[in-house]
Amino acid sequence: MPVVFEESTLSSDSHAGAPTRPPTLHHTTRTPARTAIPAQHQRLPGLDRFNSAPAGAAETALLACCGSHRWAQRLAAHRPYPDLAALFAASDEAGYDLSPADLAQALAAGHSPLGLPWEDPVSALLHDGAPRAARTALRAAHAAYESRFGHAFVICLDDIRPAEHLDQVLTGIRTRLSHEPDEERAVAADELRRLARGRIARLMADTGHAGSPSVAV
Repeated sequence: MPVVFEESTLSSDSHAGAPTRPPTLHHTTRTPARTAIPAQHQRLPGLDRFNSAPAGAAETALLACCGSHRWAQRLAAHRPYPDLAALFAASDEAGYDLSPADLAQALAAGHSPLGLPWEDPVSALLHDGAPRAARTALRAAHAAYESRFGHAFVICLDDIRPAEHLDQVLTGIRTRLSHEPDEERAVAADELRRLARGRIARLMADTGHAGSPSVAV
């Protein structure tokens, strides 16, 4: 029962309506995100490999961060990126430009990690030894969400302590079930952008050690 990306950060402070797009994002610096990510201007080994990788390898790595092929192709085509801030800005801009079909593709991907060492939060919570009653409640809530909106629940938990993940996901699902479909798509798109940032940060911080995400060169 795929849910998304882990990595994570919704908070149940879901905001209604389509998000306001910043005036310009591509290859510009911006205030660091709240998520626990590497410093945006430090030299990252994964970024060098990403910049020099063949287009196909770069796109495959990016699809593990967001399931939209158009998003991945766009980010790969605009390489090289001087630093993580520039890549984040390009990721956000491409995320704001997703068409309804692109967004549906990303959500339908269920954000399977494609070999990356982290799981989506709902799957992880269902297998982490949480009390049976809590797991049952989570399954029921997620099934109701998928039935209403036709896609997996997307939430980012990067800012949330692990001990609070279950409550955060349950609260998020139950709160967002009250949304109208258009409103929820806007919230889900915002979560996808946050999730993409977290996964990109992990990808670019790759040191090449076994078990870490990487970009094939």
